[in-house]
Amino acid sequence: MLTALHTRKPLQLALGLAIGIAFGFLLQKGGVTTYDVILGQLLIADFTVVKIMLSAVAVGTIGVHALRSLGLARLHPKPGSLGASALGGLIFGAGFGLLGYCPGTVAGAVGQGWLDALFGGAAGMLFGAGLFAAAYPKLGRLLGKGAFGDRTLPQVFRVNAWAVALPVAVLIVGLLAWLEAAGL
Repeated sequence: MLTALHTRKPLQLALGLAIGIAFGFLLQKGGVTTYDVILGQLLIADFTVVKIMLSAVAVGTIGVHALRSLGLARLHPKPGSLGASALGGLIFGAGFGLLGYCPGTVAGAVGQGWLDALFGGAAGMLFGAGLFAAAYPKLGRLLGKGAFGDRTLPQVFRVNAWAVALPVAVLIVGLLAWLEAAGL
């Protein structure tokens, strides 16, 4: 099934579009395409965004490793570095703080009809991507600082992937339960 999908680009595009629409719908239903909810998260007053993201991480962690264990998926981690992570975090944080949207919630908010997301978010992301592409050749040394390669935590600790995935998922579920119990 998956081999057939890899050879059919139009099917891949249609599947990607359908999943993207479903993702945007779920973000909208979760309330995280609303500026006030995102602002509440930035002000550490509303934990809706954290709860949705942690839920996605927990489900994704188990789902990806289950698919991998069944031989239905392979992981292809990309090499990383502290420099690239720091610069990416600064750029993401600045955009998130200025506009109140991340790339996923911008797409959901545009689909919902919010003009600030369309003109500030979508246009800002395209402009920012263009600036980054233009500056990329000059950023090579900074982006490569503190390179740690494509190693995963199970490889670093020399353990089975489930020895990391299950405890991480359990910790996340525990944190979610604590957030709910605390009324956050």
